[in-house]
Amino acid sequence: MSIVTLENVSKAYSPPRRDAQPIVAVDDVTLRVDKGDVFGIIGYSGAGKSTLVRLINALEPATGGTITVDGTDITALGERDLRRVRGGIGMIFQQFNLFASKSVKANIAYPLKLAGWSKPDIEARVAELLAFVGLADKARAYPEQLSGGQKQRVGIARALATRPAILLADEATSALDPQTTHEVLDLLKRVNEEQGVTIIIITHEMDVIQTIATKVAVMDSGRVIEQGDVFEVFSDPQHPASQRFVGTVIKGIPSPAERAVLQERHHGRIVTFSFRDGDSSQAQVFLDLATAGLEFELIYGGINDIRGRAFGHLTLAIRGADAAIDAALTKIRAHATVTDISAEEGTR
Repeated sequence: MSIVTLENVSKAYSPPRRDAQPIVAVDDVTLRVDKGDVFGIIGYSGAGKSTLVRLINALEPATGGTITVDGTDITALGERDLRRVRGGIGMIFQQFNLFASKSVKANIAYPLKLAGWSKPDIEARVAELLAFVGLADKARAYPEQLSGGQKQRVGIARALATRPAILLADEATSALDPQTTHEVLDLLKRVNEEQGVTIIIITHEMDVIQTIATKVAVMDSGRVIEQGDVFEVFSDPQHPASQRFVGTVIKGIPSPAERAVLQERHHGRIVTFSFRDGDSSQAQVFLDLATAGLEFELIYGGINDIRGRAFGHLTLAIRGADAAIDAALTKIRAHATVTDISAEEGTR
């Protein structure tokens, strides 16, 4: 069931000069976020990710297309009705956006006061959220007394205060160190799994998508160039920009420059075996090579895990008679993808 739908959505800004073309930040984007998703939107700086978020929570109007949030077409609403829709959307930010002059408790209580909650209900909800994010002992502390990770936990608690159905996270981990990033992502997983909140996470960090997202859309120059299940997009990216992103965290088939270095450093036939969960077995490949009496060593690549499903590329240097290697590769091709780099480059 879709909770956020964008149909042919565009956003253009007026140019700085009258004789210039409009600046298109979002260009004919169509995507659907289902209830319960952790939906990642990834792209390099300037791809249009943050603009897309501002369109979803109606902080900016779309130039064209329709945006439906929880069954309501928000492109047709006035400001009064938009405020009601925004009440069902929580937001967390890269720089936390906490009130420096307010305590942790007061920061979390702020949206509840705006929503008109009673004082007893505010007290109970804030205590509940502080316990959930692991900051019950920091209620009276001020933002300057907190670490970056603790500040983001306060930001998450505040975003959840009014029990929104949707949480938007715009580069929420970019200011954090790797260990704290994983702690915050673990907390967001709990928000999704235990509270049923749909999360849309905007990031340029592939590791964030790999760790938490169930689905992903890749943006480039304002357009969504590829989208789908995270495993499918990461294990077999189709668009060059998607391939560049995946290549930042996943070693694939070596590039020509990397191949040259590998061939200088390692004796034998250089071959890459590609694996996808359920399609082939590393163990079977190694068994086939060993049964053929071939020596081999792993020289490049690795296996990755996304939500319990494995994929990756292993490049081996295989030593033995060419006829024996050819026979083994023919057998392996029946159950795995094989790229015979040495044969392709004429260096057998």
